[in-house]
Amino acid sequence: MNKNTPLYVNIVGGKFKGKKLLLPPLESTRSTKAILKSSYFNTIQFDIVDKIFIEVFAGSGSIGLEAISRGAKKAFFIEKNRAAFDILRKNCSSLDRVNCEAVFGDAFEELTKIMQKIDEKVYLYFDPPFEIRDGMNDIYQKTFNLLKSLETKKVELATFEHMSKISMPRNIGQFQLIKTKTFGNSSITFYSLEE
Repeated sequence: MNKNTPLYVNIVGGKFKGKKLLLPPLESTRSTKAILKSSYFNTIQFDIVDKIFIEVFAGSGSIGLEAISRGAKKAFFIEKNRAAFDILRKNCSSLDRVNCEAVFGDAFEELTKIMQKIDEKVYLYFDPPFEIRDGMNDIYQKTFNLLKSLETKKVELATFEHMSKISMPRNIGQFQLIKTKTFGNSSITFYSLEE
């Protein structure tokens, strides 16, 4: 396959199941594994119906678009890589241009602005660039600090996709680790407000 051949990923469930989404070039983002995505949505499947979903560090938007396919009423996507953002916009337009809002910019600035506009609880999905990439050695800590800075009562669930070798904190501010699921080199860890 030459490097100009488009890459795709499928929506795995819901009303848009089987729909193809374009993927950005691998040097700009990496795609979430299908098994990880399926497990995540099997865990939260009925909880996100009619809820707001925010995919932070969105890349192609495959997680937020999966949420829309499974009944989320609105999805926001934040991406700062121009090539990835252009593909994200195409994917949103091809699936559901009304209920998807793609935001170009730095997640550490844009997420707070989005949260200020929302007056109900949201589901957050953080998939920061793995810290082995240049300039990303403190990306997880910065992302934890971002979650801590948000108005906590607006967050129903915060999920991190991360390298399995990363030791995730038991608490991030008022959020408590619920569980971690591991799929080879990638894991997802769920946080919710302490009871």
